[in-house]
Amino acid sequence: MLAPYDTADLIKAQLLARLAETLPQIPWSQPRGFASLALELPQRPGPAPALPGLHFAFSHAHRDELRAGYGVVGQWQTAGPERLRRLRVQARRLRASWLQFDPDETGIAGFALAGFAAAPGTPAPGGLPEALLWLPEVALRRRRGQAALILSTALPADPAAALGRWTAWLDRLVPGLCRDAPEPRSPGPLTRRDSPSDRADWTAGVAAALAAIAAGGLEKVVLARRLRVQGRRPFDPERLAAALTYLFPSCQVVRLQRDGHCLVAATPERLLAQSGDWVTLDAIAGTAPRAAASAPDAALGQALLNSPKDLHEHALVRESLCAALVGHSRRLDVKPQPELLRLNNAQHLWTEIRAELAPGLDALALADLLHPTAATNGQPSAAAQAWLRRAEPQGRGWYTGAAGWLEPDLSGELWVLLRCAEIGGDTALLHAGAGIVAGSDPAAEWRETEAKFAA
Repeated sequence: MLAPYDTADLIKAQLLARLAETLPQIPWSQPRGFASLALELPQRPGPAPALPGLHFAFSHAHRDELRAGYGVVGQWQTAGPERLRRLRVQARRLRASWLQFDPDETGIAGFALAGFAAAPGTPAPGGLPEALLWLPEVALRRRRGQAALILSTALPADPAAALGRWTAWLDRLVPGLCRDAPEPRSPGPLTRRDSPSDRADWTAGVAAALAAIAAGGLEKVVLARRLRVQGRRPFDPERLAAALTYLFPSCQVVRLQRDGHCLVAATPERLLAQSGDWVTLDAIAGTAPRAAASAPDAALGQALLNSPKDLHEHALVRESLCAALVGHSRRLDVKPQPELLRLNNAQHLWTEIRAELAPGLDALALADLLHPTAATNGQPSAAAQAWLRRAEPQGRGWYTGAAGWLEPDLSGELWVLLRCAEIGGDTALLHAGAGIVAGSDPAAEWRETEAKFAA
């Protein structure tokens, strides 16, 4: 059996040989645009390696899918109330000049990260802008057992210089592709940096939300908590992402690193997944805990399915998503009753919504229609946003925003950033929230956020 470094040397040699054969296909002198070249990997890679500098990764265990990007070959940032519309203008310009080359006939194309904060006008930590489109210089894609590296360059370019940059990336990246997931370290104690007043502030916030709902201005509002924890050693985002992938196989695990800060999330909620003329959305609202034994766990799930308060909260989310698509779709498929979405530490009411789209819509246009959802903001949307601006003056950063990827045709997937941690050294800022509707109990909602923090 070959040692990992022998395997890495063989893979790198094969990729470089294939790269030398395919370089002439790229129109290096084209006056503007970008070119992406997909090269099939000869063996299935492990988790996306964490390299110093800019990188991102999305991992979904149940779907056996992985996407990662390293470095920057193109980057666009926008801000303000029109941030998604302006980002879409940049994405459409990218689409018009983005060439794809697939000499190994993998069917895999280049992709760009797209992401945005919860609301315009609020600062985001760690160098993250309000809205971002990021085309990586090297990307990794694994799906259904097949995998490829995608090498991208801006045009015009010197082929020798591009080859030198790509070779340097292969030197750094390929050895990591041959490793297994990092072993978990022994658990270390965490020190909570919240204060005794946080519980009182939460109770007061829920009371204020219930008063606004009783007054008729709101049907639902989602309150968020922040918890700062400190470890005895620096946090390892790569090991954390690997652990979350194992513990939450039905969630999208996100790792986004910029300027020495890292955002990690394990989210169950798709904002949207667009493929061609169809889009799929997740309506998730209504939460119950899990139990260790099967009988009480099933009882908790059945109680959730029969809870008037949780069914009302869920209906608000489902109906708001459907309403956002009215006038933009030719057909809506919605199951009449929610199902249970069971995670490691919680179970939720979940309804999948599918829509056949009207012509001309892409993933960013859909995001502009759908975000913020009633699951993370409230209902009615404008009133909930205005109330939260007063109740949460510190802002949420990218928590309850979204991140995902765009394909060359601007279809793609975006995931709502839930169960988040912002990591810097030995400190992590955790985020969790709970939907407040008529009948909500502050103590029960506090316990729900504590369970979400436990992830």
